Amino acid sequence: MISQFFVLSQRGDHIVFRDYRGEVPKGSAEIFFRKVKFWNDDEAEEAPPVFNVDGVNYIHVKVAGLFFVVTTMVNVSPSLLLELLQRIARVTKDYLGILNEDSLRKNFILVYELLDEVIDFGYPQTTSTEVLKSYIFNEPIMIDAGRLPPLGPAAMFMQGTKRMPGTAVTKSVVATEPGGKKREEIFVDIIERISVTFSSSGYILTSEIDGTIQMKSYLSGNPEIRLALNEDLSIGRTGSSTYDYRSSSGGGTVILDDCNFHESVHLDSFDIDRTLHLIPPDGEFAVMNYRITQEFKPPFRVTALIEEAGPSRAEVLLKIRADFSANVTANTIIVQMPVPSYTMRASFELEAGAVGQTTDFKEGSRRIEWNLKKIVGGSEHTLRAKLTFSQESHGNLTKEAGPVNMNFTIPMYNTSKLQVRYLQIAKKSKAYNPYRWVRYVTQANSYVARL
Repeated sequence: MISQFFVLSQRGDHIVFRDYRGEVPKGSAEIFFRKVKFWNDDEAEEAPPVFNVDGVNYIHVKVAGLFFVVTTMVNVSPSLLLELLQRIARVTKDYLGILNEDSLRKNFILVYELLDEVIDFGYPQTTSTEVLKSYIFNEPIMIDAGRLPPLGPAAMFMQGTKRMPGTAVTKSVVATEPGGKKREEIFVDIIERISVTFSSSGYILTSEIDGTIQMKSYLSGNPEIRLALNEDLSIGRTGSSTYDYRSSSGGGTVILDDCNFHESVHLDSFDIDRTLHLIPPDGEFAVMNYRITQEFKPPFRVTALIEEAGPSRAEVLLKIRADFSANVTANTIIVQMPVPSYTMRASFELEAGAVGQTTDFKEGSRRIEWNLKKIVGGSEHTLRAKLTFSQESHGNLTKEAGPVNMNFTIPMYNTSKLQVRYLQIAKKSKAYNPYRWVRYVTQANSYVARL
């Protein structure tokens, strides 16, 4: 099924390469990289995840700045291969702790050993970290986490007033700590990716939450775990609002449209007290995936306006208001807005006293970009842009510009109000008390405001 598998760096260097069938001509990795690097299409700036060149199908994903690629000569389900690539990247990260070019090069023997077990003559066998432990004998060479770039607030794990940097989960699930001991700890992430579309007048047209509860366990002996969620959690549409506007404490009823669970989860008491029982496998896995399409309060309000300021000029006004608590801070905010194709240049005017904000006019793609390092809850930020055209504008500018697209990350905040009430681990002895780390992260999936 799969002819080749390879991993390329951002420069196109071969890091890992395995030819399973010998049916694809040599130089396929170079052909792939040139095609991706110089992709030229009127409708897309980047190469799609699946494309064909001279009868060879290339399927790829980009993870941590690396290209994970498979080639095939036959008609195979693209979804299957894309999922396989994501799982190979995940199991590699489980074993190496850190997934980057340096860790792959230093552990290439271990990576090839993993590949030999994951794929046999082009056919996938298993991508379970738990199963692979029985067949993998090489020990990973650990990369010093201190050499990694500093992580922002979104990479902080918190438990009350305790904080542990995100590098705490850059450990291998198979390697032991210095001194032969293994630190007993477990990490739980509630990650929500929200999609919201605002009309030109500011009303919410569509809204959706795609959430997942991710778990990564470093517990020896795989003890049983009890994970308790909101007691008033409901599943199935009822026509009511997901967000309780009367409550700002994070409580209230949470209504999910649908959800699914990992195979290790036992649901015997879930309908009674909303508690999940499981014995976590090694590696990172999704305990539960859920979806919400009912009304909820979006974290940001986005207002966008464009109007003519002369025969060949226009002014743009962008305003962002953070509708969450002042003790929460969003970071890495990027606001983009396409402008008319005949825009020559743009000048920007930020609000007085603006700190940590940058602006840019992307001439190639004809869009303006506004970057904000952080936004504190309850604050409001404004950007004014003056556009100069190469010709007089004809017709309605709102049809030739926009929509506004926004990307952000909000640590320790979740829109749905889904919460972990407690995380209980079966005790082996009275002195057994492993570390438990829980964090909430909200990210933008598709956050759009129409003009």
